[in-house]
Amino acid sequence: MSKNTDQIGIGILSFAHGHANVYCQVMADKARFPDVKLVSAWDDNPARGESSAQRYGIPLRATPSEVIHDPQVDAVIVTCETNRHVEMIEQAAAAGKYILCQKPLATTLEDCDRIIAAVKQYGIKFSMAYQMRHDPVNQKIKELLDSGTIGNIAVVRRRHAIGVLLDSNFVNGPTRWHIDRVANVGMFFDDATHAADWFYWMLGKPRSVMAEIDNVVTNVAPDDNGVAIFRFERGEMGILLNSSTTVAAVNTTEIYGTKGTIVQDYGDGPSTSAPRPEGTAPLKLIHPDDKEWTVFNLPIPNSQGDRLAAIPRPFINYVRGLTDKTISAEEGRVAVEMVLAAYQSAREGRRVQIV
Repeated sequence: MSKNTDQIGIGILSFAHGHANVYCQVMADKARFPDVKLVSAWDDNPARGESSAQRYGIPLRATPSEVIHDPQVDAVIVTCETNRHVEMIEQAAAAGKYILCQKPLATTLEDCDRIIAAVKQYGIKFSMAYQMRHDPVNQKIKELLDSGTIGNIAVVRRRHAIGVLLDSNFVNGPTRWHIDRVANVGMFFDDATHAADWFYWMLGKPRSVMAEIDNVVTNVAPDDNGVAIFRFERGEMGILLNSSTTVAAVNTTEIYGTKGTIVQDYGDGPSTSAPRPEGTAPLKLIHPDDKEWTVFNLPIPNSQGDRLAAIPRPFINYVRGLTDKTISAEEGRVAVEMVLAAYQSAREGRRVQIV
């Protein structure tokens, strides 16, 4: 922490990614974050930067360096375009700043390796912003799998979907960089990384993938829908469905094991915002001899924004040394490797091995 305060000083490196606004809104709440001070921000889009900075009462700087080298800044949140993560992280790491990085880690494995090297070289604390790991329902699923509750896993189907390509404001507005191949590869790359990280967290690193990724119903982005089938170390099949054109949904995850089945409902953007019956439970489990489902009445976020709001606190606690739990740059690299391998499979029409 800063030598002159008991607060963690935070710098924001771009509001290009909309999640930056959620993080700032949450951390600006002094009742929930008395240990945080939003110190300064930078954005190469003056209008966007000024609007967000004024909203949260943060001074806007002219260059990233002014934020990174501000002695009151202890940690930076990197929310610029994905292909620019590496340059920001290398500078921040060299300055000894802790880092929270928006997903995906980078657009290439080479850039991922540069980030990993910088984090190691300068010994700074680093974490990826994967909100699905902070969701109580996903944490319960991991607990159930780790305990062997449903035996050996055969098939897991996981959806992570949004509807942004049906939204002209997203396609034509300041978030348009998401559909630029250089800045962000494609929509599957940008969003399927959440599900890829979830699979890695639950089952470990896969050994191969077969995929179909394409523009199916739109032509405004490099791709709009994709399905990848991963094979994991013990042979498990993981079906990752990612869509950027999903209007509404309910069932998010199905896990089939030799001793039972787990079903998760309302676990992504379209299903979180869709109407749901009173008293709906997000997670249930059944074994062969059970007469009814075991229901876990865990909270269902009202929006993806509510899930995103769960990211800052674990990072701040990590920076403060209150926990050693983090999502490392190496883990961020695995998600990138999985998604890039899926693109290669779709492009070449064959199974691709993941080393």
